[in-house]
Amino acid sequence: MKSVTDWLGGLSGPVVYAVVAALVFAEDALFFGFVLPGETAAVLGGVLAHQGGVSLGWMLVTVVAAAVLGDSVGYEVGRRLGPRVLETKSLRRHADRIGRARELIRRRGPAAVLLGRFVAFFRALMPALAGVSRMPYRRFLLFNAIGGLLWGVGCVLLGYFAGAAYTRAEGTVGRTAALAVAGLAVLAVLVHYVRSHRREHAREHDHGHDQGQEHGQEHGPGRGPGAD
Repeated sequence: MKSVTDWLGGLSGPVVYAVVAALVFAEDALFFGFVLPGETAAVLGGVLAHQGGVSLGWMLVTVVAAAVLGDSVGYEVGRRLGPRVLETKSLRRHADRIGRARELIRRRGPAAVLLGRFVAFFRALMPALAGVSRMPYRRFLLFNAIGGLLWGVGCVLLGYFAGAAYTRAEGTVGRTAALAVAGLAVLAVLVHYVRSHRREHAREHDHGHDQGQEHGQEHGPGRGPGAD
């Protein structure tokens, strides 16, 4: 992450805004979130704002606008292409997650757009699913704007204050100790991610096992040819 931050920090202000906006926009409009989450770009934008390379206010506006606009384009893609958008090669292997996302939209309606904004996979997919389900655009836009505002401001400020905390730590205990603290924080996030992924995989496995048992109970044991 530091190498990416250094690379962005070497760019001019307008180019930094453009790169961050493009990554945030592409996550929702083009499903690029499966490759590089827009969340990472938003946090990096906050870090660069703390370093003084860009304005915090303009970075907030850039990220929020890109998030809302990207969702709107993703919605339009889903509305125009319909279920075909879910049949792309990159999405076929996520059939289970897509099923849960569609169920969330069915149960929560437009609120699913707001909730999905804070989950990486759903953030990239929920706008298109809202379009596929023919959700009225005005209702979609309202919840999309609220979610984009909360998410965008939160991510940028997280990066901004994380950069401030790193600077204070570096000045107090030295660069090595600061890097060690940062490394432990990253390790804690990775451990949490791995545990969450394992729990999700276990739930999917248990769900499939339960369905198999229910199927067997419904049909009962087979009867042999000499049963009669």
